[in-house]
Amino acid sequence: MTAGSAAGIEVRALRKRFADVGVTALEEISMSIAPGEFVSVLGPSGCGKSTLLRCIAGLEMPSSGSIRVNGAEVSGPPEGLGMVFQRDALLDWRNVADNLMLPIDFRRGDRAMARARAASLLAMTGLQGFESAYPAQLSGGMRQRVAICRALVDDPVLLLMDEPFGALDALTRDQMNVELQRMWLAEHKTVMFVTHSITEAIFLGDRVVVFTPRPGRIAEVIEVGLPRPRRLAVRSSETFNAYASRIRTLFEGMGLLKEEA
Repeated sequence: MTAGSAAGIEVRALRKRFADVGVTALEEISMSIAPGEFVSVLGPSGCGKSTLLRCIAGLEMPSSGSIRVNGAEVSGPPEGLGMVFQRDALLDWRNVADNLMLPIDFRRGDRAMARARAASLLAMTGLQGFESAYPAQLSGGMRQRVAICRALVDDPVLLLMDEPFGALDALTRDQMNVELQRMWLAEHKTVMFVTHSITEAIFLGDRVVVFTPRPGRIAEVIEVGLPRPRRLAVRSSETFNAYASRIRTLFEGMGLLKEEA
């Protein structure tokens, strides 16, 4: 894989069981993600969404089945991987510029090239001028922007995002949704985005992969045909609400959404 390209993902008959606690997290997961595609993974807490992400990242090994990134079997973190988590995991004693250099320091990469890309990413995300600021001086949304920039600083081909906006307030979360879409449209990385939010999954995704409760299986894959770039106002449209209604119906069928009579 070359920098600036995008990665394809193939998951086949994936099963993951944590034998030490007797829990099967994933059962018979098969899915494909095309290079440059943005796929949202949606499901209830504990359904194995994060476990799937960790398996693709090579941080967990499947109990059976296979995962390939650009045709190569995953046996450890794939080359060209970037990850963003719900907690930004910034180092409090490093300023923004030095936090962005963490992946470069870890991999002993070209710092001069990385600093040029970091400057571009900070400008793209509205953080130019905050290079010397420390995490404690930033808002939650700004910290998550730094975390995303850090994941992108060495130009990964694959970006895995595990509920990156789950801890943010509603307004900041909306802003980050728009920001992430803008960044993705500029670079078209392959993105797998885990979320609990039906609205967020539809707004961001080319497709939404809906999971069942544990053990996680794929209940349905929904193609999202909304044109891009998407504005927040699209969430009030009839088409958007039809997608949301379809997903809520799926969850109701699983016994996850119940209304009082």
